[in-house]
Amino acid sequence: MRWKKDELEQYLSAKEYIDTMIIPLLPFQLSQDSDVTKDAFQREVLEAFSTELEQELTGRVILTPTYNYLKTADKQSEIDRINTWTEDMNSQPVNHVFFTTFDSSWKKVEQAVPGTLLWIPGITDGEIDSKEMQRLIRSQVEQVSELIRTYWAE
Repeated sequence: MRWKKDELEQYLSAKEYIDTMIIPLLPFQLSQDSDVTKDAFQREVLEAFSTELEQELTGRVILTPTYNYLKTADKQSEIDRINTWTEDMNSQPVNHVFFTTFDSSWKKVEQAVPGTLLWIPGITDGEIDSKEMQRLIRSQVEQVSELIRTYWAE
């Protein structure tokens, strides 16, 4: 389920079956002109990936709004902020929290985040609507959904 009114209404009536949250992590930095278009493209790809992943795992997952942060932000501050998000989620019947990101800097602090970090190697350029890009996203979704299912089996 996505963060949309009608889907959240469904969630409220069936939340005992929804035990997994997917939280996309997305950096941006408007002050770095050289990265603005790359960052915007990665947002599009992460959004497409996350939406397709949610559709692949429909019935057990909820896709939260994207967690946005500045690239130059202190990681510890962001970890504290993420902890606040997940503490609020703990009031729900959530057993699994997955963070999806292209930002490899999270790998250094992944033990500090309250969930499982799924770092996806970044796609920095291309056409989001191209068949090649759609195949690449689909392939990544298939691999990540298999991984998430292994957590459910534990």
